Amino acid sequence: MAGATALDMFEDGAEELSFGYYARTCPNMEVIVHKKIQDWIARDPSLGPAIIRLHFHDCAVRGCDASILLNHAGSERKAKESESLKGFNVIDDIKAEIEKKCPKTVSCADILTAAAREATVKIGGPFWEVPYGRKDGRVSLVSEAAFVPMGHENMTYLIEFFQSKGLSLLDLVVLSGAHTIGRSTCSSIQDRLYNFKGTKKPDPSIEAHYLNFLKRKCRWASEYVELDGSTPKKFDSVYYNNLQRKMGLLSTDQLLNSDSRTSPIVSALSAQPMLFYQQFSVSMTNLGNVQVLTGDEGEIRTKCSSLNHR
Repeated sequence: MAGATALDMFEDGAEELSFGYYARTCPNMEVIVHKKIQDWIARDPSLGPAIIRLHFHDCAVRGCDASILLNHAGSERKAKESESLKGFNVIDDIKAEIEKKCPKTVSCADILTAAAREATVKIGGPFWEVPYGRKDGRVSLVSEAAFVPMGHENMTYLIEFFQSKGLSLLDLVVLSGAHTIGRSTCSSIQDRLYNFKGTKKPDPSIEAHYLNFLKRKCRWASEYVELDGSTPKKFDSVYYNNLQRKMGLLSTDQLLNSDSRTSPIVSALSAQPMLFYQQFSVSMTNLGNVQVLTGDEGEIRTKCSSLNHR
């Protein structure tokens, strides 16, 4: 698996996806998703980045099969790694509306993928066409959520994790750029601020003024801090400029700039803002095609949080 390419993954089922999949069976599907995402984010702007993150957590385990949405004992959603995820109610709301118009037709996996695109556009990111036809998985295991990157892994782990999903080095650096917007719990960086690698000192790779700011902001692990310390409300490539100034919030952010395998990509995205914007749509398309289930490999759930009764 580690040597798989995006093309291999595409041939695993993504080639069965199509842009006109719901043209006859649920022609208003995208309109419903668009309107619901607009309404929800207008009420709570933090839901924009949250939906993109929810989509990533879904695709990172068993592929984009809506397994993160299942809500039963022992499911991914019950894992410690999933505690800070939100937006489940948004997907449930969209699904309920679609079920009224097109019962038992649109999968939760397709809804979440479409919602991530709409959320990206709503917060100022690019638009891309989403192919549809994903089926919903029937398996969701709490233990598998532990593999999802949480901001403290080393770069080799991250690269191999992305490769195992058929995603490239470029996809890794570009999708990390989703941290241009949104926030993290302070608990994610406590060790960087106060006890880096057991030294009882802060991580020396954090810029001094930024370190002081973070210490003030994150006195309590339960607090939140913006992922982008410069333009936290704007979808832009400043995230990469921050990395070059030693202002990456998570250690995995900062490692992108210091690791020789990824730093040239950081430099390119920092120097060419439109490159990030254009490539983000490509990498999000690649993410949405990871290990998809098609045909009779899964089901179309009538409720995203539970399996159909068989």
